[in-house]
Amino acid sequence: MTGKLIKVIFSLLSLLSLRNAQSFGRFIGGIAWKLDGRSVQTTRKNLRACYPDLREEEIEAMGRQSLRETGATALELPLMWEWPVERCLGLIREIEGEELLSDYQSGKQGLLLLAPHLGNWELTGLFFASRYQMAALYSPPNQAGFEAYMKAVRSRSGSELVATDRRGIMRLFSILREGGVVGILPDQTPRREGGDFAPFFGIPTITMTLATKLIHKTGAKPLVTYAQRLPDAQGFKIVIREAEPGMASKDMTESLTALNRSVEKCIADVPTQYQWEYKRFRRTAPGEMSVY
Repeated sequence: MTGKLIKVIFSLLSLLSLRNAQSFGRFIGGIAWKLDGRSVQTTRKNLRACYPDLREEEIEAMGRQSLRETGATALELPLMWEWPVERCLGLIREIEGEELLSDYQSGKQGLLLLAPHLGNWELTGLFFASRYQMAALYSPPNQAGFEAYMKAVRSRSGSELVATDRRGIMRLFSILREGGVVGILPDQTPRREGGDFAPFFGIPTITMTLATKLIHKTGAKPLVTYAQRLPDAQGFKIVIREAEPGMASKDMTESLTALNRSVEKCIADVPTQYQWEYKRFRRTAPGEMSVY
């Protein structure tokens, strides 16, 4: 699918209201669950591994709702990309932890925002880009022409998009040293040379070392954040939290454990709004059995 075709489809879908987009997305997610495809199988395996004490019927109920919420996230995307920034920001009904931002002053200590795949992370990015001159790390998509469209819509509020290559990573260090704001997704599976194993829900999981290195070399302050979807299409709540103690530790395992624990605590708030169909445990630690 070309970038132009995706833009046309997104433009049409952006005509939906938030309520209709979420309802349509949840409907598609429900159908996907019944079709029992690869995403459903991955969701089940992830949930069984992360919540071993849940009964099978609880896993099924949680998994089905998770895929419905992922469908809602997918259908919210055209709204977040095509609606004016002000209209998107108008969907935010509450900000939890806003006081944690009060100490941030541009040009002094950098601010590292850790935004996991929870709730609507596109709205999270818009919220912070509307307040600060920030940069966000992204992985270039495979679809022809889609990258230019994605960069255009994500940067319309002033955000700088930085690719996941050596040049892009060095740019992040530079921004934080200058006291700027950087956002990254902390729960993506890193390249082999960019990660190490640390517990995530008690499972040894390859975890990106980038956040730890950014903190060590720039002294940036880490915060964890996400946009929680409120019930009945009421909008969203932005949640901002301190990262768990230990992220600044010089011991890499201790730091990565704190990073994963920070993500876990956010997931515990709204576990069905996490992207459980993602193969987070695709790389297995030596001596461990594969989740998949």
